[in-house]
Amino acid sequence: MGLIDKIKGEFIDIIEWTDDSRDTIVWRFPRHDNEIKMNAKLTVRESQAAVFVNEGQIADAFPPGMYTLQTQNMPILSTLKGWKYGFSSPFKAEVYFVNTRQFTDLKWGTQNPVILRDPEFGMVRLRAFGAFAIRVIDPPALLRELAGTDPQFRTEEVGEYLRQIIVGRLGTALATSGVPMLDLATQQGNIGDRLAQALSQELAPVGIAIPKFVIENISLPPEVEAALDKRTQMGIVGDLNQYTQFQAANAIQDAANNPGGAGEGLGVGLGMALGQRVGQQFQPQQPGYPQQGYQQPGYATPPQGYPQPGHQQPAPPPLPPQIQWYVGANGQQAGPFDDNGLRQQVAAGVLTPQSLVWHQGMAQWTPAAQVPELGPLFGATPPPLPPQA
Repeated sequence: MGLIDKIKGEFIDIIEWTDDSRDTIVWRFPRHDNEIKMNAKLTVRESQAAVFVNEGQIADAFPPGMYTLQTQNMPILSTLKGWKYGFSSPFKAEVYFVNTRQFTDLKWGTQNPVILRDPEFGMVRLRAFGAFAIRVIDPPALLRELAGTDPQFRTEEVGEYLRQIIVGRLGTALATSGVPMLDLATQQGNIGDRLAQALSQELAPVGIAIPKFVIENISLPPEVEAALDKRTQMGIVGDLNQYTQFQAANAIQDAANNPGGAGEGLGVGLGMALGQRVGQQFQPQQPGYPQQGYQQPGYATPPQGYPQPGHQQPAPPPLPPQIQWYVGANGQQAGPFDDNGLRQQVAAGVLTPQSLVWHQGMAQWTPAAQVPELGPLFGATPPPLPPQA
């Protein structure tokens, strides 16, 4: 401290602290040479406590209120200092203000998974995270065990220590809770309350309690969550046979909405498969012919006229492909058209005998009247009339 602080120390007899931060736990009152005058006023506000330290030893602690510092109201300090100076000299001591309110902005989380034994799934790995609050319940113990002579002791200096203790207790709390993994979400509040009590008992020697402990989430590794999602989907689907039929019907509808190419092939294939399945379900049973899946004793071959088991009827050959025509009308290309499409173009007056046409295999565009295949589209045209006399 400089000269100004020394001069102020001769006149200022009010000792107080107003906290303008949200994370300061302990704050040491600055005084020149630690000299505190006799009859100085000490103001301790709500959510605070004041601790006097003399020559490295804690002398007294004051709860909220206003005090006049005399040897009469500081018996411990009187024993330490008063005998030497006749109880009239200034106190040479340090004053520490301790914040006793709750600090609620502390987070915790498991850096590595906690391995547990679940009654339904066996060995599982769990991760968890959440928040907790701390409060100083024994200011002298806090100074002795954690803060020491730090002039400004903050939550960040004790946060990592508290998180290590929490993670060490978490596995035991989850394992001894007796709650299956799938029911942990419904018991997070109860588990958090038990952890708060256990942690408060463990931290009592250092003057700290944990009034609130919150478990925000307990999660599984991503691959295990994916497996659970699959299991949930199977449970929702129910009968896989009915689900397959439903999926096939949806595929047919999608193929019908997307004509051409692979959509037509998919629709035809699925339609044939579904039609065969429906036909098997509704096919009447002929007398003398065993039902599907029923084995009659001594039955060798079906009666004459019924298809042999395992015999497949030959499928008809595919239809010949139709020629796709292109038409040149009004300087623009239109098409492709099949035979029915060409007839519609003729009826609409777009395709005439003078219109140019082309299909794959032709060398060039040709008037429709010169293409023999298109002659039937225009009908018989009579020759021109002879000149009249």
